[in-house]
Amino acid sequence: MMPMVYLDHSATTPLDPEVLQAMMPYLTDEFGNASSVYGLGQRARQAIDQARDEVAAYYGVTAKEVIFTSGGTEGDNFAFQGIAQRNAERGRHVITSTIEHDAVLRSADALEQGGFEVTRLPVDRYGLVDPADLGRALRRDTILVSIMHANNEIGTIEPIHELVAITRERSTAYFHTDAVQSTGKIPTHVDELGVDLLSMSAHKLHGPKGVGCLVVRSGVRLLPQMLGGGHERNRRAGTENVAGIVGLAKAIGIAHRDMVKNTAHLTGLRDRLIEGVLGRIPGAELTGHPVNRLPHHASFLFDGVEGESLADLLHPEDKLGGLRAVRKAAGASARTATGAIGCLCQASQSASTACSITLAAWCSQSAGRAARSGQRLAHCASTTRSPGARPAPLIST
Repeated sequence: MMPMVYLDHSATTPLDPEVLQAMMPYLTDEFGNASSVYGLGQRARQAIDQARDEVAAYYGVTAKEVIFTSGGTEGDNFAFQGIAQRNAERGRHVITSTIEHDAVLRSADALEQGGFEVTRLPVDRYGLVDPADLGRALRRDTILVSIMHANNEIGTIEPIHELVAITRERSTAYFHTDAVQSTGKIPTHVDELGVDLLSMSAHKLHGPKGVGCLVVRSGVRLLPQMLGGGHERNRRAGTENVAGIVGLAKAIGIAHRDMVKNTAHLTGLRDRLIEGVLGRIPGAELTGHPVNRLPHHASFLFDGVEGESLADLLHPEDKLGGLRAVRKAAGASARTATGAIGCLCQASQSASTACSITLAAWCSQSAGRAARSGQRLAHCASTTRSPGARPAPLIST
């Protein structure tokens, strides 16, 4: 049976064998509670401390600025609720964008329902937030700005450094970025970005599910949201997920070690895939920024292609798994990147399908397999566009 070609690494990634190996002792013999005072517990504590040092080094922060969480969703919620509740006396205005992850968008909604005012910045046709728009939206009572580092649907990398500079110039607001998609793919040094808070999740970079961290710079006033024991310096209660935390640190270390090599490899695969899709599918349009995009990410709109039919053709027996092609751009919610940029893209003026493809460096994805995946996509898209149309040829190798 032909192995599945997995093309949705923005949704989740397979666990790296090196990460699993690092985790195994803490899933078996070293099962101690890190709060226990005897040897088994203290070895667990040492593992967490070492992992925290490694994560802190990657982001260029101190160990005490790293709070381990259950993942990106908790980190985003923690940032929003923690900042709002602790700083409400300074102001009740929050700024975000229209293309954020639901964890941010719904956190903003919750604050709005609680009496805060939320400004949601638009994006241009590439999914970029304009620093000038942010500058006009900032007020004396703005306490938080949250703009994601890179978008999961269209791969666009936001100009975080510029956005932070505008925020610093015109307000005293804290700046949070959701770096779930960018961590391990592109540099995310906190001092270079300039942010006050950064959230991430391990399973997006070949780490385990259910663990992540929130980086909180010293001096940021943040109210804890998980109440209980004194874990994470009294900021996030709950018995630590030792194996997950060890796996998170290992995954970050591998990503950092291999980033230069992986970036070159993935960019080549991505660009070959983009060239093939745009050259073989009439009416196809690249979405997201053509240059400032994640190295492993390609996303498209297909004019006149029916989404569900395309998904059915792409996934027979799940051989081309994870290729997300089931969203109609013309009817996409404005609370998604596809919806937010849809009215600005040519292909979205009629019934269209949005499709994103995200690759990984170590999962046996050669240039040949990427090209064949693009050919299959072209064949299926042309088949679903018109029942009487002749499909693009599917080249077998």
